[in-house]
Amino acid sequence: MAGWKRDFASGLVVLVPVLVVAFVVSWLYAQLATVPVAIDPPPLRVAVTLVVSILLVFAIGYLMRTALGGILEGVLDDVVNQIPGLRVVYNASKMAVETAVGGTDELQAPVKVETWDGMRMTAFKTGKRTGDGRELLFLPTAPNITTGFVIEVESDRYEETGESVEDALTRVLSAGFGDTEERDVQELFEE
Repeated sequence: MAGWKRDFASGLVVLVPVLVVAFVVSWLYAQLATVPVAIDPPPLRVAVTLVVSILLVFAIGYLMRTALGGILEGVLDDVVNQIPGLRVVYNASKMAVETAVGGTDELQAPVKVETWDGMRMTAFKTGKRTGDGRELLFLPTAPNITTGFVIEVESDRYEETGESVEDALTRVLSAGFGDTEERDVQELFEE
């Protein structure tokens, strides 16, 4: 009986991500095909919409590197932060995008910190030290890595893992389920 469970789970592990990606691409295509642009056929309309959207993102990104862009961003932040419900969504999505786009650049080697007797947690070196020589580490919460704790730890109280920042972040973001090492799917379904 365990064999069919393993086969079914293995099939799901392969098929579900493919179906999710196909659904997202299909939905995105349908949304872009309805953009009111006088271009036919629809695939050309989708391509033009994508190119214009990408150019718009680059133009706004270039503007944000100027003094005027910094002022405009500050004004936008101030206006949005005055609206109670929108403030939470805006700040959370802004922080998530900042973390996803450039957040791993500041993080250095992942380490394991023993927080309680026998319990280890994944943290990241920040490259900074306190005045008394302790290492500043960022200990993210799972699955939201934009929150966490900055902890001060002596060098002998943590152990380097040797894995990449991306692998460690994948594990934290997936709440431990996205480990990049091969796992036997059968273990997940054993009674």
